[in-house]
Amino acid sequence: MVRFGVVGTNWITEEFIKAASEVEDFVLTAVYSRTEEKAKEFARKFGVVHTFTDLESMADSGEIDAVYIASPNSLHGKQAIIFMNHGKHVLCEKPIASNSKEIAEMMTAAKKNGVLLMEALKSTLLPNFKAVQENLTKIGTARRYFASYCQYSSRYDAYKSGNILNAFKPEFSNGAIMDIGIYCVYPLVVLFGKPDEVKATGLLLESGVDGEGSLVLKYKDMDAVIMYSKITNSALPAEIQGENGNIVIDKINIPEKAEIHYRDGSVENITRNQDRNSMYYEAKEFIDLIQSGQTESQTNSLANSAAVIEILDEVRRQVGVVFPADK
Repeated sequence: MVRFGVVGTNWITEEFIKAASEVEDFVLTAVYSRTEEKAKEFARKFGVVHTFTDLESMADSGEIDAVYIASPNSLHGKQAIIFMNHGKHVLCEKPIASNSKEIAEMMTAAKKNGVLLMEALKSTLLPNFKAVQENLTKIGTARRYFASYCQYSSRYDAYKSGNILNAFKPEFSNGAIMDIGIYCVYPLVVLFGKPDEVKATGLLLESGVDGEGSLVLKYKDMDAVIMYSKITNSALPAEIQGENGNIVIDKINIPEKAEIHYRDGSVENITRNQDRNSMYYEAKEFIDLIQSGQTESQTNSLANSAAVIEILDEVRRQVGVVFPADK
């Protein structure tokens, strides 16, 4: 069994626990929250005995082997390093860090302590993304990648009424590119590597974060076009265009259907069975890596995560988003 602690008592942590509980060797043994009351309340939901209000104490305890971190983005780096310095494996919600400096420090800590560090970006670990990855050569030389993820934030109405919640605060390293755009950028990097050039435009909100944006990313033999937003919705599918055909993906954030449309008009359905909770696959990947003694995922690798953060840094630079974590 792999004994997990969780940092963060929000809805995403609950979803992770439910999904990870489907993995045979997962067991939740500890909960952290800033207040004892909230920690105990959350722990009771899942029958957990051990609660902590101090991260160092939790990291130093003998009650956990690994931790799932789902705190605000701005805290990811510092918290992950605390656990890794105590020999604990870390699964950290996306984005894994605020900027390139933070992820470099996290990677150093992971290597120094010989532990697994992985970004919890679920989409690239889903069976239907694997189907796209394994069938990519069928469309010949790839010339364009297009992805759109625009989801009107449940917190945007509050923002417009003058109540600025954490999702729109730069001090928490939030905003559209960090919370939404990353779902378009990460699969691109996994499939095609780091681009040679990034051009970004976006809407800078008065709070200091971006509300939406568009990217054009240049590769030697292809380009990528990305649209993302926290202030509008879109139902556009994603597409990879090749010289022999194109792959259409229904949703880039949670691919559930994928088809190849060949130039001759024929269509091949490459969709795979994906009946588990969408977070199950990241939990299983993480646990399998621990049990096999590996310290890095091949798909959500540290190199891929670092490349993505570097792209996000450049997007923010061009749009004008600056976090306190950058200073």
